Amino acid sequence: MSAYASGPETLHWRISRTCEGGACVAVASHGDSVLVKNTSHPEGPVNEFTRDEWRHFVAGVKLGHFDEVL
Repeated sequence: MSAYASGPETLHWRISRTCEGGACVAVASHGDSVLVKNTSHPEGPVNEFTRDEWRHFVAGVKLGHFDEVL
């Protein structure tokens, strides 16, 4: 995982349809990476993950592996 001061501005950021109040996670594809940022701080840091890391994370979410974090 890497972090940027802010992501490239030409990216298409995706935000969940269930996002309310602006405190959500935004995700964008960038080359071989997936970038993630907090919508509450659009100019804040952006984390970079490999597509493989992202696939494993999403699979874990779908399987409920992170339900206890909430």
